Amino acid sequence: MSKYEKMVACNRKSSADKIELAKKTIFEMLDEGEKITIPKLIAKTGLSRGFFYKNPIVRNTLDKALEQQVGMTDPRKNILDMAMDNEIIALHEKIRTLQKENSRLTAENEKLQKALNKKNMSLLRSL
Repeated sequence: MSKYEKMVACNRKSSADKIELAKKTIFEMLDEGEKITIPKLIAKTGLSRGFFYKNPIVRNTLDKALEQQVGMTDPRKNILDMAMDNEIIALHEKIRTLQKENSRLTAENEKLQKALNKKNMSLLRSL
């Protein structure tokens, strides 16, 4: 076998290994329920961005995986949504408490204003 043929064979094997790594990583992310993105795939595999877009086998696998994930939400988003819902509930409770306190203070203020007006009227009459 000539050097050229060896080099071609080596390159084909390397390409096949990269394709297998990419497909394996995509399927693992699908199985784990993790949202598949190109940056995450780059980080996990060490392959280039162009590899995921230009390689037709990997691109086809990636497109099918992304179609399966349409409508799927990130688990972290659900956790953040629950935390925000709890925060909203706590803030609504605080608003109710402050509104009750405001009503109580308004009633107390009116009562004191009436008492002060009576006191002022009695002082004016005594003059």
